[in-house]
Amino acid sequence: MRQLRLSKSCITQEEKRAVMSVLDRGYLGMGPEVRDFENDLTSFFGRPATCIVNGTAALHLALQGIGIKSGDEVLVQSLTYVASFQAITAAGGIPIACDFDPDTGCIDLIDARQRVSDKTKAIMPVHYAGGVGDLDELYKFAEEYDLRVIEDAAHAFGTEYKGSKVGSFGDIACFSFDGIKNITSGEGGCIVTDDPMVLERIRDARQLGVEQDSERRFAGLRSWNPNVLDQGWRYHMSDIMAAIGRIQLKNFDHHRTKRQSLAKEYSAILAEESLVTLFNHDYEKVVPHIFVVILDPSVDRSKLMDILSKSGVPTGIHYKPNHLLSFFHRKGIRALPITEEYSSRLLTLPLHPELTRDDVRYITTELREHLRDA
Repeated sequence: MRQLRLSKSCITQEEKRAVMSVLDRGYLGMGPEVRDFENDLTSFFGRPATCIVNGTAALHLALQGIGIKSGDEVLVQSLTYVASFQAITAAGGIPIACDFDPDTGCIDLIDARQRVSDKTKAIMPVHYAGGVGDLDELYKFAEEYDLRVIEDAAHAFGTEYKGSKVGSFGDIACFSFDGIKNITSGEGGCIVTDDPMVLERIRDARQLGVEQDSERRFAGLRSWNPNVLDQGWRYHMSDIMAAIGRIQLKNFDHHRTKRQSLAKEYSAILAEESLVTLFNHDYEKVVPHIFVVILDPSVDRSKLMDILSKSGVPTGIHYKPNHLLSFFHRKGIRALPITEEYSSRLLTLPLHPELTRDDVRYITTELREHLRDA
């Protein structure tokens, strides 16, 4: 029986050598390696990228950067990792849970329109499983209501939309580089925007609000006579993390191609399975972080997960809707019927660059064999 991994940090000797080089230099904080990683990412996206300690902190700083304050509302789909909601409340805002589109996994703009109020200041589309939906319509929606857009692109590093990389256009995009994302720096993330005011705010805020401290540290200097104008956080990336990230970015084409190839294999096999529905993703353009299927209502998901586990196939659930979590439950919230129906039917299958096509065939064989037993 195979023992597979649902997800995995995939690193090589090259990343290990890069980390040892940083350790040998004896400077482990935010220094030249972070500066170089930011330059690499800026070249990748074609506009400024700022490295942050993790993806959640990136969302938090982006919200702070656009001026979200206590009582401001941010539209966001409920079907997302809790990080999206936590970032909004950390900035003082109120997450307004919206339904999602089961065809794309992204925010349902028809539902979101019903939830706009005079307190709504921003919309946070979540690029679930690497897909982005119709970004043209989303930006038209934002323009109609004069909203800032912060794309939670944690799942979508490398995904393209109409020939352009996600993050290379639009308002603000936030990425995660945690251990199992499309590229990793161990932890880490980045914010991509060409808004100069937001850039200045987030670069200071990641260094406890100390004015121009990032530039000084990149130059090997310290701020011995600092000034602070706004609330800051210790959200900077370290050189150790950046060393890993730079190698991962250099080798991204391999990771991208492997993830897309595996997703295509899954899709080709499961397209004929009547008890499974797939998201409408074009894996020539989408670089998937996870591969999620929608089970038929007749399938007992818990039972199926247990059966598959005994066959050496781990599975996951991405995610429990945030509006059902105690901290984010709000009295009087309008129902989210699609989210509540579909969230109990979502099942995540193994996906990472060290998985093989033969592994995918084994996983799908086991899945199809046991769907009717669950």
